[in-house]
Amino acid sequence: MNKAKIHYYDIGDYLSREDKLRIIKQFGSIERIPWTILQPNEHGDWINHRNEMFKLFIPIEPEKKFAKGQKSFFETYAIGVATNRDAWVYNSSQQTLEGNMRSMIDFYNKQREAYSNAIKKNANLSVEEFIDTDDTKISWTRSLRNNLRRNLQIQYNKEKLNVGLYRPFQKQNIYFAPELIESIGLSPKLFPTHAHKNLVICVSGIGSSKDFSVIITDCIPCLDLVEKSQCFPFYWYDNSNTDIMDLFNQNTENKDNYERRDGISDWILSTVRKQYGYKATKEDIFYYVYGLLHSSEYRTMFATDLKKSLPRLPLVEKVEDFLAFSKAGRELADLHLNYETVEPYRKCQVIYAPLTNKGESINYHVEKMRFGKIDSKTVDKSIIYYNNAITIEDIPAEAYEYVVNGKSAIEWIMERYAITTDKKSGITNDPNDWAREHNDEKYIFNLLLRIINVSIQTVEIVKNLPRLKFE
Repeated sequence: MNKAKIHYYDIGDYLSREDKLRIIKQFGSIERIPWTILQPNEHGDWINHRNEMFKLFIPIEPEKKFAKGQKSFFETYAIGVATNRDAWVYNSSQQTLEGNMRSMIDFYNKQREAYSNAIKKNANLSVEEFIDTDDTKISWTRSLRNNLRRNLQIQYNKEKLNVGLYRPFQKQNIYFAPELIESIGLSPKLFPTHAHKNLVICVSGIGSSKDFSVIITDCIPCLDLVEKSQCFPFYWYDNSNTDIMDLFNQNTENKDNYERRDGISDWILSTVRKQYGYKATKEDIFYYVYGLLHSSEYRTMFATDLKKSLPRLPLVEKVEDFLAFSKAGRELADLHLNYETVEPYRKCQVIYAPLTNKGESINYHVEKMRFGKIDSKTVDKSIIYYNNAITIEDIPAEAYEYVVNGKSAIEWIMERYAITTDKKSGITNDPNDWAREHNDEKYIFNLLLRIINVSIQTVEIVKNLPRLKFE
């Protein structure tokens, strides 16, 4: 029997169904399509073959987490937090979040007690048969059902209220408790308490459908911050000696048994210093990684590899370029971490609707922002209707060139800072609550203008990165 042949034609990216059908129709016949016969490479890739040069670079992730002597940029990494009950565990309002969590925990404990009594009469009664699955009262997941099965009591703990970066440039209050987060991963080693600070570079995970993305945060990162987020920390915190320390620590209140460890490996520090003859620091290397991961040449050349594995990075030939990437990485990190205090963009035109009543103030409440329109099918991204009273015009086109996780940073603000109600639970997430609870009625309005500025500055920094040549 003859082996089958696979005929392939690349019709192009980002086309609608109608566009694709139109192109096929223009050929007139299947025989006129310029087919390519595919052959897999050694990795089993039939299309979008990997670049063999990529595997010569240094991996950012270690083969074994936390082990010494790893020939990688980082000693460890963690997956972003996957709660599987986002509507309950995240909210713009800390007060609403607290109420939601108290309510769900109370309902869980009632179910736990009732099930514990029920199985005394019927030992074969399964958790799945017994529990109340009303989505307005609780969000059951595998791990929470297992907690019920083990008769684990859960108590509300205000100390578990924290802040996470839910989507690019959108902070949310999070109830950061392992018993109510389906997959917390190693995040507690990156952010064990409110007092333990960190910086984390988050990159797209293996198998992402979107183009590669990277963003830095000093908050607990969500799994979907960028698609399938893999998070590389500047530090990690070790509490493996807690039991030993407790033996000799008579003051049991307010003790801190965490030891801070470096996320950047000793091996890469030694390698960088030997290569450049320059006394680089781990901080230099951390920001070098962030800078280089923004390189358009790197992302374009290795686009396929970055979908199929985590980044591997070269050490550039010249020390001047290493320092330039590190400096750019610091500048980008400063913008992306401190976006809430960046100066709002001043070159846009802000148009306010006239106030109708004496003593009336400008309304900064937002429900859902939208673009202007050129016609019924074409949006005008130079105009954003913030609300019925405020319009922002003359937004420069280059601001939309800063894309993270599949869309521009500006469009992330427009999408995420909208009032939403979860269909299952009925829980409303109102971004205006964040502004109210932070005593800043203009928070969202200024945030939009700040992100325009962040975007323009990011694009400028990326354009001025050293050019990478791959031979």
